[in-house]
Amino acid sequence: MSFDNKKSYGRYKKDFSRREERQSFREKEQSEPFEDRTGAIVGRNAVRELLKSGRAIDKIFVQKGEREGSIVVLVAEAIERGIPVVESEKGKLDSLSMGAPHQGIAALAAEKEYCEVEDILAIAEERGETPLIVISDGITDPHNLGALIRCAEGVGAHGLIIPKRRAVGLTPAVSKASAGAIEHLAIAKVSNIASTIEALKKKGIWTYAAEAGGEAYYDTDMSVPAAIVLGSEGEGVSELVKKKCDYIVSIPMYGKVNSFNVSTAASVILAEASRQQRTKNKK
Repeated sequence: MSFDNKKSYGRYKKDFSRREERQSFREKEQSEPFEDRTGAIVGRNAVRELLKSGRAIDKIFVQKGEREGSIVVLVAEAIERGIPVVESEKGKLDSLSMGAPHQGIAALAAEKEYCEVEDILAIAEERGETPLIVISDGITDPHNLGALIRCAEGVGAHGLIIPKRRAVGLTPAVSKASAGAIEHLAIAKVSNIASTIEALKKKGIWTYAAEAGGEAYYDTDMSVPAAIVLGSEGEGVSELVKKKCDYIVSIPMYGKVNSFNVSTAASVILAEASRQQRTKNKK
């Protein structure tokens, strides 16, 4: 190749440099551990070692029809430990593994250790504060859960409760969306949200479902020991959970849209609950 002038050579050099950068990025991406990129740990040996480590695991995905050999042992151990096992199509596992051989099994490990609900109540007691708990009833979008964690920590809530099934766990995407707040908030994972609400009631906690059709949040007394329940993106708070709650609180809407994103709604209601509690405690 010949160059007629310095200008054309400069363009060629710039294009070549860009190609080198793209190639370097691809090589770096391919060398990164799969867990760093998707949060998934794939393959039978890798999942076996993860189970041995005792690290918190959100879910284990098993390819449909792959219930033989060592997978049977791994699934049995997961079930014994109360870890949700989800039968999935091969395409789901291919996506999680990003092309790596998954041998019909993949696990999603939590970004931090979960605590117990009692630990959240103990944090409030240690601080000498009125308990303020956030309950997520089936949030599936990691960015929404991450934003909710940031909201909860920002208003001084003592902890978050999330369900084991049909909801996102503490994945790398959730951690990133929380912008560091995940490290400062106690998070418990429970088998049944409705049963957990019943248990909280017995400990003197009042529960508030954030849903349309309730009392305006600013007219509701949330200065008491409180748990605010936020529902999933599409379905909201489930009917069973809503029936278990003591109150339904709403954000009046005056525009053309009829609802807020779950994390936006959480920031509004939690900020008011926190304000009420701190105002009451100062008296």
